[in-house]
Amino acid sequence: MRDLVIVPHTHWDREWYLPFQRFRLQLVNLLDELLDTMERDDRHRFTLDGQLAAVDDYLEVRPEARERIVSLVKAGRLAIGPWDILMDEFLCSGEQMVRNLERGIRRSTELGGVMPVGYLPDMFGHIAQMPQILHRAGLRHACVHRGVPTSVTTDSFAWTAPDGTAVRTRYLAAGGYGNAAGLLADADSVAERVAELSQRMTPWALPGTSTPLLGMLGSDHTAPAPQAPDQLAAATALTGVPTRLETLAAFFAELPESVEGLPAVHGELRSHARANILPGVNSVRPQLKRAMSLAERAVERYAEPLAALYGDGGEQRFLDMAWQRLIAVSGHDSVTGCGCDETAVQVAARMAEAEQLGQAVCDMIGRRLAAEVPQDAVLVVNPSPHPRSGVVMVAAERDGGEVLADDRVPGAVALARVHGTELYGRHITAWDITGDTLTFRVARHTSLPFDVSEVRDALVRRGGDWRGDPVRVRILALPEEEVPVWVEVPPLGHAAVRAPAAGTVPVLPPHDVRADGRTLDNGLLRVEVASDGTLTLEADGVRTTGVGTLQDGGDLGDTYNYAPPQADLLVEQPDEVRVSALRRSPLTSALRIERDYRWPATGDFATGGRSARTEPVTVVTEVELRAGERYVRLAVRFDNRCEDHRLRLRLPLPRRAHSSFAEGQFAVVERGLTAEGGGGEEPVATFPAAGFVAAGGLAVLLQEYSEYELVDDGDELALTLLRAVGSISRNRHVYRDEPAGPQVPTPGAQVRGERVVTLALAPYAGDWQDGDVLRSAEEFRHGLYGVPGRAPRGGRLPEPVSGLSVTGPGVVLTAVRARDEGWTEVRFVAEAGAATRARITGDFTRARRTDLLGRPEEDLPVTDGVLTVPVGAWEIATVQLAR
Repeated sequence: MRDLVIVPHTHWDREWYLPFQRFRLQLVNLLDELLDTMERDDRHRFTLDGQLAAVDDYLEVRPEARERIVSLVKAGRLAIGPWDILMDEFLCSGEQMVRNLERGIRRSTELGGVMPVGYLPDMFGHIAQMPQILHRAGLRHACVHRGVPTSVTTDSFAWTAPDGTAVRTRYLAAGGYGNAAGLLADADSVAERVAELSQRMTPWALPGTSTPLLGMLGSDHTAPAPQAPDQLAAATALTGVPTRLETLAAFFAELPESVEGLPAVHGELRSHARANILPGVNSVRPQLKRAMSLAERAVERYAEPLAALYGDGGEQRFLDMAWQRLIAVSGHDSVTGCGCDETAVQVAARMAEAEQLGQAVCDMIGRRLAAEVPQDAVLVVNPSPHPRSGVVMVAAERDGGEVLADDRVPGAVALARVHGTELYGRHITAWDITGDTLTFRVARHTSLPFDVSEVRDALVRRGGDWRGDPVRVRILALPEEEVPVWVEVPPLGHAAVRAPAAGTVPVLPPHDVRADGRTLDNGLLRVEVASDGTLTLEADGVRTTGVGTLQDGGDLGDTYNYAPPQADLLVEQPDEVRVSALRRSPLTSALRIERDYRWPATGDFATGGRSARTEPVTVVTEVELRAGERYVRLAVRFDNRCEDHRLRLRLPLPRRAHSSFAEGQFAVVERGLTAEGGGGEEPVATFPAAGFVAAGGLAVLLQEYSEYELVDDGDELALTLLRAVGSISRNRHVYRDEPAGPQVPTPGAQVRGERVVTLALAPYAGDWQDGDVLRSAEEFRHGLYGVPGRAPRGGRLPEPVSGLSVTGPGVVLTAVRARDEGWTEVRFVAEAGAATRARITGDFTRARRTDLLGRPEEDLPVTDGVLTVPVGAWEIATVQLAR
């Protein structure tokens, strides 16, 4: 008979159907009770859910309890870490997961020791690269519940990442992380329940081994059971089942690390076969997904590389705060949007703070870099690790004058409006007094050594009471316009550029844009707008028509799962279509498509359909083609005035697709047309994507975490633009057997108001690797970044500056950051599915490989500032560089 190891634990949702602070009150009470219980009886063991945040949240309220926790952790009785937060793996970046793990391990170590297990109990499926992330962070075990396919028939398997890295993984079979939750519910039935648990778990045990069975004694927000040691000892005596209490860390310490002989499971775990994976969280509250994407990019790909390459170290605290907020919102009940409205508001605020902190670092360093750039020019920063050429929009001052003010006020009032050189939000470039009229000329910038006392003296010389006598004050501003400018910028570097003088014809780059009626063409891609507002795209001999139909249908589901009405009404055809030109330029031309619809106002839960009442909705799509780009940019805007519905963008593919390829976290994952079912949830084939999704010769480049599905047997791709629902969970759900949470109303999840989605479409020939999809996705997602110049106008433009180049076939950069002792850390992935070589060029003389946590592994040879690193297919490589 196998030993039965019982792990007392709590699964702690920091914020969910209650906001964070209300749940924290419960957490404080629980941990107060836990510490008292464990100190009274040293037989107790407890596991704090694999996320260190529960400890830090507690210690912020009870700082005096720190040494009590440290004592229990060091004694091996309380298991904490390794994560900071139990995140949703598909709605945050791979880089964020690394920082999450890094922070959790560091803090756990400071508090006495880290649980060396990749504990992932309640995530809604698992990413393909998680085994590699864990292994490269020094963790050799994983523990999972949701997403495990039917091919897994034992409680242990070798979970294998795309690069071949495998970790020994324990499947929380027969009930998940609460498979022993009711074990002690009835004191008179403990022995009987222990025997039943042993019997239920034994068929899952790996044949040919003597590894113990695992019973998880706990569930959501559960407190410790004070009588557990005595009750389990009595049950052992009655049943003969050897039962003992342990932490999860101690349980895994008994297991071998080797995966030899274990059944292998490759890639992501997204099967519905054994448990709900609740895929609707990927499309609900889309404003949170957009905000997360914006915040991550601001910190990961703009602020942090700028600080590493051009900062002075003073930015690091801002970056630390930004990462703390990013990690805090990655929780599997936070960014997912499957909580109450109060939680969603708090999550959005933290995301906004993270983005603002990233922007603050960009502002700080950008101002420093732009000190030598004339005020009539712009410093353009390239966030990509290769040279970039492209279009940036620059505010240009033109001749003429715009009257901002013309009124009569006392002289003292007129001068009180001047603050330094600032007046009416601009800066004084010139002034004069003619008769009784005082005229100021203002612009965005000035180099005038202005002193307001000179104006006062001029008013005094006019005679009379200069303070009280009215004077006519005119404020004239140089008019501005946004003009496109072509710029070439070195890798992770910067270059200055001026807008061309009015009336001049700029030198055109290759593949400039020609606009003719409803057609845009840059020689790489041709885009034509049809009378119904859809697009025809043609590039490299690949052509597709009818692109961009909007399909609005009902959704009677909840934040966890889409639910089609029994009698759905799909609205696809607009009532009216209007097409107009937004701008026509050889560098960028754009068309505006307006489509008018009438969508059902609400769902009809009584009849299982949609309401007869409708709301008028106008959807505006801006279609932009820029010089030199192989993709067309789309911005879709509308005011959502309806409830209980799903809006999808339908994209016919150039050829039928049997699978899709979606970029997510350190990988591009192939998925089919169906999903595996069997666990009480409809196996829908909607999938998450972060950077892009490609299928059948069309790539959709994404700016935010999105949901897509191949439909019509692979002839079309449907991208979800909006899913509006009104409840956390619904007790009765056509696509799910049981509730996924409480039936709490969420009017905020109806997403009323303006919705904006930006994406791009890129047809390609052959396979997605044969096209320019990776590079196009990189450049679309990480646009060139402009900083206004600060030096006097008209001066010479400084020379371009190169930062760090990281290139190679299929090499995708994920991080550049400053490390201790002058090292700069660079992380990249071979995402094309083949072994490659990364070439790194910059101002450094030393290099070394490290693991994901920055621990040195081997020195690397550098020759004249060039480092060549062999990288295996799908390998996540981390190197550090120093002068």
